[in-house]
Amino acid sequence: MARYQVILAYDGTQFHGSQRQLEVRTVQGVVEDALRELNWADESIVMAGRTDTGVHATGQVLAFDLVWRHPPEDLRNALNALLPSDVSVRHVAECSPEFHPRYDALSRTYRYRVLVDPVRNPLEERFSWRVWPTPALDRLQAVAELFIGIHDFAAFGSPMRAGGSTVREVTAASWHPTGDYLVFAVKANAFLYHMVRRLAHVQVMIGQGVLQVEHIRKYLESPEGPPIQGLAPPQALTLVEVEYLRE
Repeated sequence: MARYQVILAYDGTQFHGSQRQLEVRTVQGVVEDALRELNWADESIVMAGRTDTGVHATGQVLAFDLVWRHPPEDLRNALNALLPSDVSVRHVAECSPEFHPRYDALSRTYRYRVLVDPVRNPLEERFSWRVWPTPALDRLQAVAELFIGIHDFAAFGSPMRAGGSTVREVTAASWHPTGDYLVFAVKANAFLYHMVRRLAHVQVMIGQGVLQVEHIRKYLESPEGPPIQGLAPPQALTLVEVEYLRE
């Protein structure tokens, strides 16, 4: 018996999120179904974090214990042969028996893609949020910088468990133009429920001149007020990377 660390990628379009639920299709559910075909006998895998319905990942991390008498690459190939086409095991490695993808994580990085286009673009919008008019890049950058540091983000999301802390440390937040896209990249020790999508929405509103930067300062300084309104759609959001201490 050994513990394995897996990097997983998935298209979240047809999933009701990553966490197992009764009677709906989830990422955890299909991975566990594949593992059972390999004589995995535990009740649950453990994952680095939860992604919402429609949210994608290129760097989700999970772990499980399994009796496997072949190289990790063979385990990757065996799982991919059993998994549906919208999920892929990108990497498998044997790890410490104590490794926990969630509790051992140092940071998570998300990417949010905004498509700037006045006309509906069906193929591109599967993985992006189409907006118009064009948000001003300098305004986007100015507000993104406000999020860096240790803040109470209660106005932007809720903790995963009742009574949990809403203080998070954001270590990087920036926008990058790429063709017709504006891409928001944000890295933090952890995120609140819906936090990245609320950050993306309010920044686009500021970039379009609907809101002012002072609007954000108020929420960061007085998080006990009502939560900020507006939630960017899920299909533009991707969990890119989860970082751990290097051995």
